[in-house]
Amino acid sequence: MIDAAIIGLGWWGKNIVNAVQAKTERIRFVRGVSKEPDTVRDFAAHHNFELSTDLNDALTDPRVQAVVLATPHSLHTAQIIAVAAAGKAVFCEKPLAMKKADAVRSVAACKQAGVLLGVGTNKRFWPSMRELRRVVASGDLGEILHLEGHYSNENSGMHFSPWRDLPSESPGGGMTGAGLHVLDALVNLGGPLRRVHARLVTRKPQPDPHDSVSVMFDYASGISGMFATVRASPFVWRVHVFGRKGSVEAVGENEIVVRVVGAKPSLQSFEPVDTLRAEFDAFADAVAGRVPYPIPTTQMIDTVAAFEAVIKSIDTDRVVLLDAQ
Repeated sequence: MIDAAIIGLGWWGKNIVNAVQAKTERIRFVRGVSKEPDTVRDFAAHHNFELSTDLNDALTDPRVQAVVLATPHSLHTAQIIAVAAAGKAVFCEKPLAMKKADAVRSVAACKQAGVLLGVGTNKRFWPSMRELRRVVASGDLGEILHLEGHYSNENSGMHFSPWRDLPSESPGGGMTGAGLHVLDALVNLGGPLRRVHARLVTRKPQPDPHDSVSVMFDYASGISGMFATVRASPFVWRVHVFGRKGSVEAVGENEIVVRVVGAKPSLQSFEPVDTLRAEFDAFADAVAGRVPYPIPTTQMIDTVAAFEAVIKSIDTDRVVLLDAQ
């Protein structure tokens, strides 16, 4: 059992605790840190962990083996470096950083300290995405030519927090929310990006924003791709990989459609899983040394680099070459 501290007990921090505490034998929270402790005292008492207001309380607590960051995005880099310096494993909710250079700093700090770095991308653990990745890796689709993705939801309007309205924390409309999940999936499937052109269309600002981001891109390998995210539309998840011999499409959490030349489309459904618990079990297993962590730090950096390029392209309305950043 890994004893951990969670920093940040807002909407998403509470979701993490609810998914993990007393529901897995791999990790538990023994401490929580919140800048607004009076609002979460009952929550902490219910989940049987100690509550304080300073990150340093977690860093100096000898019980704490790992620290989970569910904090504002701009704080991530400094907090990761501080946790690593304290010799504790760190799990950071996405985005790992807002800039590639900061992601590189975080990875380097953890490597130098000899501690594990994890990142919150629970969509990788969806049954649909695991099977889609397996089909792509099998080679059954032939040469991969193109990838598409779309992730939209209503979370920005339903779970508004003032800090998320700041341009420094949430640039590019829905990119730091739903957009990053689908971007991470596309990097995981196709590798690093080379060229992006993005556009943000805003119809209504926060709170309850109505906007959309559309991105066209090329991979370093030469494969083409595109993705989009809409803040205000009901949940949609779709990732589609096209090859010369067929295609595979993830639809939501638990279904894929496989299309191959000369055959009818095949719909496959899978039993749902608690992907938040699954990603923290994977993190705890890696901290304990039982298995490698499933997300390479190179992919963490590649995703942040692509995110930075998307934001730059939105701001300038120009094509951005990642090698030029």
